[in-house]
Amino acid sequence: MPIAQLSNDIDITYETLGDPAGEPILLIMGLGMQLISWPDSFCDGLIKQGFYLIRFDNRDSGLSTKLTQLGKPNIALALLKMAVRVPLKSGYSLDDMATDAIGLLDALKIKKAHILGVSMGGMIAQIVAARHPERAISLTSIMSTSSRRGLPEGTKEARKILFTPPPVDSGPEAVIDHLLNTTHVIGSRKEFLASDTELRQRLAKTVARGMFPQGTLRQLLAVGASGDRVALLKTIRVPTLVIHGKIDPLMPVACGRETAQLIPYAVLKEIDGMGHDLADGLNPHLTQLIGEHCHAASQLTMPIPLPQNG
Repeated sequence: MPIAQLSNDIDITYETLGDPAGEPILLIMGLGMQLISWPDSFCDGLIKQGFYLIRFDNRDSGLSTKLTQLGKPNIALALLKMAVRVPLKSGYSLDDMATDAIGLLDALKIKKAHILGVSMGGMIAQIVAARHPERAISLTSIMSTSSRRGLPEGTKEARKILFTPPPVDSGPEAVIDHLLNTTHVIGSRKEFLASDTELRQRLAKTVARGMFPQGTLRQLLAVGASGDRVALLKTIRVPTLVIHGKIDPLMPVACGRETAQLIPYAVLKEIDGMGHDLADGLNPHLTQLIGEHCHAASQLTMPIPLPQNG
């Protein structure tokens, strides 16, 4: 796969899909995930609508630069500090990861793109849209949040699985079992999911390509250390679609609702039966919503005005 060497000494592995003549959509994945974590059914649904997709491995994941010199974070200590409101320090921030995304667009000579992110990727996408509005045609924030303190937390089971490291020392099959269990805990209703056989095949490719738990911990620390985006979200002036699952056990739907409330004129779509994933059975509906949003945003000739009290 091609690699973009960014000016900040980060190498980003990426892949493009679809017709280069189509409008570009930059896809930003979530915590610890890789570019192949975007389901084929999701990508195909957007490609069929004429879009040109750019998907990539975030720093510290997949085949992109690993920041091993930063060491392994003590997440237990970080959680304790957060509980008592002691500021966290991290080797990099979500803003740095947003800079990576802009750097990739620069490397590909793409002046403007639709910016779409899921979960942590949604946080990064929000920052890109807010800090670099000249590069964003639109924003789509999926199963994400403003990170404001006081928002409802995920279920105990979902939070436990998030902080349970994959058993890499026990071999690939044990890791695949762990990831499949994670999907069952945080994912959409079973009728929307692919079969366990299909899921295991996909997860095997993920494990073989490049699992990097230490990097996932550093990304998690970056999320915690970056604080909330309440004030930042109020400044976004590009057309915004917020998508959130009604049964998301990791990031409750209230997180999506607040995100949409904070971004001027954002449209919120709550999806029945959707958890914290992009389930195959829901992707035709999701990609239709996203395609309609992006096509409509492309027709606008002026930025969205901020509310007078904004």
